[in-house]
Amino acid sequence: MDKSLDRKLAAIHANPNCREFILADAKDADMAFGIGAPGLSPEAHSGELRHRTLEEYREQMRLITRQGLVDIMLMSASSNYALTIRERLFENSHVTPAIRANDTTDVHLARGATYAESPSRPFRTASLDHAQCGHLDCAPEERSLGANLGLYSVTFNNDLSHDTATLERFHEFRVEAERKGFRYFLEVFDPNIANAVAPEVLPGYINDMIARMLAGVAPAGRPVFLKMVYHGPQAMEELFRYDPHLVIGILGGSAGTTFDAFQLLADAQKHGAKVALFGRKINSAENQLAFVQFLRLIVDGVINPVEAVKAYHAVLGKLGIRPHRPLEEDLKAQATTMSYGGTSTSVVVPAAKPAPTPAVPVAVAATPAAAKEAHACQCHSHNHAPEPVPVTRAAEPAAHSAGNGRPTSNGFPTFSDGLPDFSRMDVVQRLAYHRQRLGLGR
Repeated sequence: MDKSLDRKLAAIHANPNCREFILADAKDADMAFGIGAPGLSPEAHSGELRHRTLEEYREQMRLITRQGLVDIMLMSASSNYALTIRERLFENSHVTPAIRANDTTDVHLARGATYAESPSRPFRTASLDHAQCGHLDCAPEERSLGANLGLYSVTFNNDLSHDTATLERFHEFRVEAERKGFRYFLEVFDPNIANAVAPEVLPGYINDMIARMLAGVAPAGRPVFLKMVYHGPQAMEELFRYDPHLVIGILGGSAGTTFDAFQLLADAQKHGAKVALFGRKINSAENQLAFVQFLRLIVDGVINPVEAVKAYHAVLGKLGIRPHRPLEEDLKAQATTMSYGGTSTSVVVPAAKPAPTPAVPVAVAATPAAAKEAHACQCHSHNHAPEPVPVTRAAEPAAHSAGNGRPTSNGFPTFSDGLPDFSRMDVVQRLAYHRQRLGLGR
């Protein structure tokens, strides 16, 4: 199946000012936090805090992939083997699987560890062959079995010995990736040690380091897009003006409030970002499927961040899910850290402006609280995450009942069962579809 990532990248390069936007769910945190990566279990265990299991973490990957609103699912190489190679989860999906291709020492965050307090050192656990086919020395015909996209991360600390080592390892990776037909996107973290660069020049330092290190790389070896800290409008616009074909993406950082996530997304898009990779912000959400749908609605221009927070709370209420914070608190901005270790740049998004609560909450189908006792598997177990129904399977107008893979009379592509096929809609169609569904006209 054609991948929405490839279609959107082509559209962005054809017109860098188009509204196409790429969303990624970053569920690669098991390469950073270990057991804590899946997040806290929502269940009570006699007051003891427990984390979700690895299988519950992967179940959320399955659900969000099947929902079809993200373009990339970023995973560890082991999760990629389980879901991409063994289960073939992405075979009939427009979502692109990707792996974390390296794990620099500033993301080694075991409990009690202090590695992130030292300047980042380049390190790579994952094998590209393992990502592509599940074993070393893939045959040429095997390289398409798994993931052919990965995140490569660099952290610069304005330190000659550490930064040149980082650049040398990046060069080695590019050579191997190009020879094996493996694409990558480039994550550029801010310095992970204090006072590496003066705060007032940090955005310029990062922009210059990106432009400088990629100037010596021909198109065949360049990243398909960037992932970086959002340093505000001026820095984002500077990099976008310098080269719109870099395709700038932002990282989400720590969870923060719902408003933090929604406003960060809207601000970055407004000033030139074309990609957002949210990990902890999605994984910490009360209902991940609902949260992802609102991310998509925001970038498609259907709803603004304040309205989205209010509508998200309305959906949680309808599903019987208790929010982490009261609505008033969730509409406030918090300082959120932009590194795994929480030691570098903090970002505060602008405060919310008053906006009316949407008259019609966005419909998000997910398992209500009363249905948690019996999952679709009929196991009556709480050992895996409650199984939300994919949002794209929510009830839609009767006009969509006869699709057969072709546009309906309303002009929207559908699957054979008549449900909307967002992977074949362009941004104008998606906007029109959601506006009609929300009763806002077309």
